[in-house]
Amino acid sequence: MTAPTTSLDPELDSGTEAVGTAEADPEEKQATVTLESPEPESEAQPARPRQSAAAVRAALRAGRGRRIVRTVATAASLLSVLILGFAGYAYGLSRLQEQHSQANLYRVLAAELAQATAPVSPSPDGVPLAIMDIPAIGVHQAVIVEGTTGADLAKGPGHRRDTVLPGQPGVSVVMGRSGTFGAPFAALTGLQVGDKIDFTTGEGTFTYTVNAFGQGSKPIVDPFKNRLVLATGDSTWIPTHAVYVGAHLDGEPAGGSGQRGTQSDLDKPLASDTDAWPTLQLWALALALAVAATVGLSVVWNRRAVYLSMAPVLAALLWCVYENAAILLPNLN
Repeated sequence: MTAPTTSLDPELDSGTEAVGTAEADPEEKQATVTLESPEPESEAQPARPRQSAAAVRAALRAGRGRRIVRTVATAASLLSVLILGFAGYAYGLSRLQEQHSQANLYRVLAAELAQATAPVSPSPDGVPLAIMDIPAIGVHQAVIVEGTTGADLAKGPGHRRDTVLPGQPGVSVVMGRSGTFGAPFAALTGLQVGDKIDFTTGEGTFTYTVNAFGQGSKPIVDPFKNRLVLATGDSTWIPTHAVYVGAHLDGEPAGGSGQRGTQSDLDKPLASDTDAWPTLQLWALALALAVAATVGLSVVWNRRAVYLSMAPVLAALLWCVYENAAILLPNLN
């Protein structure tokens, strides 16, 4: 047997071991080379050009212009909604308010007629005086109130305070609206000679027969001493002058005193009730504060809860604003 040989040169043995180790681990060498290889240089990003001061100012002006246009558009839209809402109230919803007033006035006057305490002389504004029926144009049990201002005629037809009450000796004048607040006299011009007009007052029941017509500055020519004049606007939208229907009393008048009140400028045909301005301003201020409160609360609380709770308040305030604005319209409108 041959014995294993052992190298007597230690350096040769170490070198041989090193070579063997290098040849035995080629993957480790490749991995080392790979880790030490430099990363490729990234592509150079192009530098963004800086905007000039003029361009920046132009962009700011454009943004500010868009905000102004958006604000103006929002304000115009809101104003349009408010105007349309007012028209809807004046020529639609105000009828409900007039019907409510008429129902209350009828109960009061019916009780007074039953107790023989109904007024037969000049009374405060808004007091119910008589019940009127004009079958030819569909007016039934309309309560006549004292006064012909815008606020008075919002409750129903009104008696002009400087004339006698219906059924009394002399000329009695009753005015009513043609377009808003129920428009009780909208069909007044449809009356014809011979149509009947009935009144029930604290002095009894009286009937008038239509016999004359007039308009504007042309008064009714009627030779009868005891007569009635009904007045309203010439249009249901925007009246420009008053129209009149005359009727004479059938039979003898009541034995009343024929007392008359004093007419003011607000009682004249087509007059605007300027007394409603202060009230309108207060309701408008209350509505603005309520809107501001709604916006503020919606920031800190749940929006849906805030809107649901504030909607009735805003609707009620808006109704009051519309009501007083409608009273500013001509009293025969």
